[in-house]
Amino acid sequence: MTSTRNPISVAPTASDAVDVAELGRILLGRWAEVRLQARRVAGMPELHKEEGLGHTEHRRRVSTQLETLAQLGGVHRAFPIRLGGSDDHGGNVAGFEELVVADPSLQIKGGVQWGLFGSAVLHLGNAEHQDKWLPGIMNLDIPGSFAMTEIGHGSDVASIATTASYDAQSQEFVINTPFAAAWKEYLGNAAVDGVAAVVFAQLITRGVNHGVHAFYVDIRDPLTKEFLPGVQGRDDGIKGGLNGIDNGRLAFDHVRIPRTNLLNRYGDVAPDGSYSSSISSPGRRFFTMLGTLVQGRVSLDGAAVAASKVALKIAIQYATERRQFNAASNTDEVVLMDYQRHQRRLLPLLATTYAAAFAHEELLVKFNDVFSGAHDTDGDRQDLETLAAAFKSLSTWHALDTLQECREACGGAGFMVENRFTSLRADLDVYATFEGDNTVLLQLVAKRLLADYSKEFRNLDFGVLARFVAGQAADLTLNKTGLRQAAQFVSDTGWAQKSARVLKDADTQRQMLADRVRTQVAEVAGALKEAAKMPQDQGAQLFNDHQHSLIEAARSHAQLLQWEAFTAALTRIEDPNTLVVMTRLRDLFGLTLIEKHLDWYLMNGRISMQRARTLGPYINRVLAKLRPHALDLVDAFGYGPEHLRATIATGIEQQRQDEARNHYRRQRASADAPIDERVLLERARAAGGK
Repeated sequence: MTSTRNPISVAPTASDAVDVAELGRILLGRWAEVRLQARRVAGMPELHKEEGLGHTEHRRRVSTQLETLAQLGGVHRAFPIRLGGSDDHGGNVAGFEELVVADPSLQIKGGVQWGLFGSAVLHLGNAEHQDKWLPGIMNLDIPGSFAMTEIGHGSDVASIATTASYDAQSQEFVINTPFAAAWKEYLGNAAVDGVAAVVFAQLITRGVNHGVHAFYVDIRDPLTKEFLPGVQGRDDGIKGGLNGIDNGRLAFDHVRIPRTNLLNRYGDVAPDGSYSSSISSPGRRFFTMLGTLVQGRVSLDGAAVAASKVALKIAIQYATERRQFNAASNTDEVVLMDYQRHQRRLLPLLATTYAAAFAHEELLVKFNDVFSGAHDTDGDRQDLETLAAAFKSLSTWHALDTLQECREACGGAGFMVENRFTSLRADLDVYATFEGDNTVLLQLVAKRLLADYSKEFRNLDFGVLARFVAGQAADLTLNKTGLRQAAQFVSDTGWAQKSARVLKDADTQRQMLADRVRTQVAEVAGALKEAAKMPQDQGAQLFNDHQHSLIEAARSHAQLLQWEAFTAALTRIEDPNTLVVMTRLRDLFGLTLIEKHLDWYLMNGRISMQRARTLGPYINRVLAKLRPHALDLVDAFGYGPEHLRATIATGIEQQRQDEARNHYRRQRASADAPIDERVLLERARAAGGK
C-alpha cells in the first residue's frame, strides 16, 4: 500500500519505466561477455568468503580458491597467446574486478599473483624471462610476491633503500637490505605461499646508481617452503581486513642472483658491468617502468565501483521494503525510501556510482588501447597514468563512504555481518592507500594539470599574453565585484523556476564544474610560478603551502571527468524513458557536486544568492522524481542473490512487513481488537465538549 504522505513512491507505470535490460547492457560495456563470465565464476559458492573464519583458515581457503581460478583459466587473459593467454588486457581487468563480490581477499591475492608479480615479469622482462617464468606463474607452480614497498618508503618508490649491486667477477647481482626501514613490507604471498618475488632495488654497477629496477628473486625452497639462505621474512598477522591474504615482510642479506634475473626491458647490465638503456633520462626511465604496472590502479577503480553497486542494491532493496513510523496514516507505516532524508542519503551515492562506472569504462578502454599497442605514445601513457590515479582515488573513497552510509541507512540490520556492509568495508579500507595512497595520487594528477596549464602559455606571443591578462582582469571584475551575481539575480528575479531551469541545463553544469577546475589550477599555478627560481628549500615550502589547493584542484578535475563520462553515456541510451531518468540522475550527480562546494561558488562570485537558494529545493525535486525508479536503477547493475548474499536483500523484509500489516488489518476488523487508549481519550474529550 502506498504512503499517502509521499505520492512519489507510486511504482512507475509501463509507459515511464526504466529499460533495465538496456541500461544493464550499457553498464557492462565493451567487455560484456567477459564480465558476465566473471560474474558466473564469482557466483560459485566455493569462491565466496566464509565469514567468521580465523585468518589462518581464511588464507588456506583463498589459496584453494586461487587454484580453482587458475584451472578455470579466466585469469590468464592478459598473458601472451603463445603461453596460453589471449593478449586481452582490458578484458583481463574487467574480469578480475568482478571477483570482489565473491571475496575481496580472493580478488587481491589473484591480483598479486597475476596482476603484479606476473605482470612485472610480462611488462618489465624480455621474451626469455616470460618463457621461463610465466607458465609457472600462470598455473601457480610459482606463487610469488611483488616486493616494492618498504617500511620506510611506500609512496616514494624512487627513494627505496634496497640495493642490487653488480659483481662483474661472478656476473651476479647482490640484493641487500641495508637497514630495518628497508625491509619490504605488506607483501601479499610473502608470509606463507610465495616462492619467488619481483624485488625492486637500486641498481648499482661500476659505482653508479642507475635508480630503481626490478629483479626476479627466488625466496623459498618450493618443496619445503623454507626461506633460502640470506632471505628473511615475517608474517604480518591479522589485519583490519583482507585476512585471506598472507601479507608479510621480506629482507635480503647479500642474496646473490644471476645477472640475467634483472628484468631488463628498460635497462640492462652487460657481463662486464656496463649499463645501457633505451631511455637516457633516469627520471623518465623510472616513470616509464612504473607506468607499465598501472593495471593495479585500474583494477581497484573497477572493484571499488562493483562494491558500491552491491552495497546500494542491498540498501535500496531494503529501503523499499522496510517501514517505520506512521505519521502519514493511522494504519500503515511509511516506507523508508519515501522519506526525503533517506533519498538524500542513498540516491546521490547511486548517481556517483553510475558516474564512476561510466568513467571506469573509459579508463578501461584507454588502458586496453595503450597495452594492446593501438594507441601507445608517451602522451597516451601519461594520460592513462593520470586517469588511473584520479579515478582510483575517487572511486575507492566513494566505496568506503557508500558502504558506511548504506550500513547506517539499514540500521541494526546493516551492522550484521550477514548483510555484507561491515565485512566489505573492512576489506576495502586499504584500497584507499595501496597501489598508491589516494592523496599522493591526486597530487600526481595536480602536477599533470599544472604541467598542461604551463604548456598553454609556452611560446605565446605578446598579443596572446596581453589578451589573457585582460581576460583575467575582466574575470576578476565580473566575479569578485558581484556583476555576474547581479546579472543572475536580474535574470532570475520573481521566478525561482528560472534558476532551476538554468541549473539543470547540461551546459551550465559543465561550465560551473569546469570553471572551478580552471580557476583552482590557475590560482595555484600563479602562486607557484616563482618556485623554480627559488632555493630548493624555499621552493619546497612554497609548494607545501599550496598542497591542499593542489589536491582539491585534482579532485575537482576528476569529478568533472566523471560528469563528462556520465554525459557521454547518455548518448548511448535509445529508450526515451530511460534517457529521461538517467538524465535526471546525471543532473543529481552534477548538482550535488555544486551544492557540496556552494561556498566556493558564492565566494568566487560564480552564482547569485537567488540561484544558490534554489539549488537545494531543486535537488529535492529531482530526488522525488527518481524515487520511483530507484529499484530499477540498482537492478540494472546485474548482481543476483549469489553475488549479494545479504539476508535483507532477499525479500524477507517485505514478507515480514506484509505479515505484520495483515495481522493488524485482521485485528482492526475483529470485534475483539483492543481499543487504543488515545482513542478513548479523544472520545472523552469530544464528549466533554458537548
